[in-house]
Amino acid sequence: MSAHEHVHEDSVAGQVVTITGASSGIGEATARLLAARGASVVLGARRTDRLDRIVEEIRSTGGAAVAVAVDVTRRADVDNLVATAVREFGRLDVLVNNAGIATLGPLADGDTDTWSAVIDVNVRGVLHGIAAATPVFTCQGRGHVITVVSTAGLKIVPEMGVYAGTKNAVRTIMEALRQESTDGVIRTTSISPGYVRTELGGPPGGPAGNAARATMDRIGLPPDAVARAIAFAIEQPHDVEIGDLTIRPTVQG
Repeated sequence: MSAHEHVHEDSVAGQVVTITGASSGIGEATARLLAARGASVVLGARRTDRLDRIVEEIRSTGGAAVAVAVDVTRRADVDNLVATAVREFGRLDVLVNNAGIATLGPLADGDTDTWSAVIDVNVRGVLHGIAAATPVFTCQGRGHVITVVSTAGLKIVPEMGVYAGTKNAVRTIMEALRQESTDGVIRTTSISPGYVRTELGGPPGGPAGNAARATMDRIGLPPDAVARAIAFAIEQPHDVEIGDLTIRPTVQG
């Protein structure tokens, strides 16, 4: 290989990446981008019909992709996602904790059932991913945990208390994982998107929640903007850790 060819070698190519919440939005965009750059992707989500379509389209263009039915609130599902990557592709290089849901509404509503669902997906789902992937990474001597967090929690606003609370919990968990992983085996990256045009889920909430969704529709970034940030973190040499990235529309206040 010439020096010129070496410079242009894509370090994403050949990596095995699992992605939760991969049936739409940031997860889908990340799967398509990484597969196009030569990664083998294992897509997890609840909506398997959409997953199957995405996998079929990736394969039709020569990419390597597998779909797995995953509800991240179920530990066994996330374990199976990681095990599938190892079984199909021989290893796991990167876990992308992307699955998330949002509820927007005042705390005075007291909607504890909805709050519990948000906590289960956004916090417990990330913990399940870490629990499933870290033993594999430790055995391999290398791995990368990437978690999609949010600018929610960096700036506290009304009607996003529970959602922002889960995101700040995840921020804390990821920082603890980073400090526990300074032996160089596991890299950690937290990516905090601002407004992105996605199907984040959850009820519309009250006036502030409706306003937030209208803003998202008006100024939100395309999901592939965040996918590029995820790829940037992955493509660094393993001794370089992109710890935190905040990516938002230039016009977001």
